[in-house]
Amino acid sequence: MSEQVPLEKDAPGPPDEPAPAAPAARRFRSARRVPAALVAAGLLGATGILLYDVAAVRAGRPALGWRRRLAHQLATRHLDDPWVVAAAAAAVVLGAWLITLAVTPGLRRILPMRGESPDVRAGLDRTAAALVLRDRAMEVAGVRSVRVDVGRRVVRVRAQSHFRDLDEVRTDVNSVLAEGVREMGLAREPSLSVRVDRPAKR
Repeated sequence: MSEQVPLEKDAPGPPDEPAPAAPAARRFRSARRVPAALVAAGLLGATGILLYDVAAVRAGRPALGWRRRLAHQLATRHLDDPWVVAAAAAAVVLGAWLITLAVTPGLRRILPMRGESPDVRAGLDRTAAALVLRDRAMEVAGVRSVRVDVGRRVVRVRAQSHFRDLDEVRTDVNSVLAEGVREMGLAREPSLSVRVDRPAKR
């Protein structure tokens, strides 16, 4: 009699590795070229004038009039003088403005999109996104005109309908634009705020 050899079961393969998570999308940062150029030019000009005056004094010439007047004002004016307080407040405001420019990303007009690769970054301009959503909303039956304002967190839509029930138009517009927002591939999908009304009677 022939012996029956048990069939070996297929060895289980290695477990599927989880797909790598998509890199977190970061906001685009502005180069701030104009503020940086203004600050650099101001510092360069003030430093150059001060160094020239110091070198002139070292060479035996009298100090410039503005430096003598400034030294006199600093020596005679008290800290509670209105001019001193105003100058200090202006310096604080200027410093706060420069710090804000340094730490904030800027480029608020560009919405970051979902990234599939860490080497590629993509963004969508708010105006372009608003035009795309506006065209989508105009395809809804009953919509006469649409105004779309795309923000980082909320997309505000105001449409006018000249026929059909307003609730039905609002539902269709909300559905169409929700799909449009998903298809944009934004890293942070904004919420929708849809308002539909009748055009004003003339």
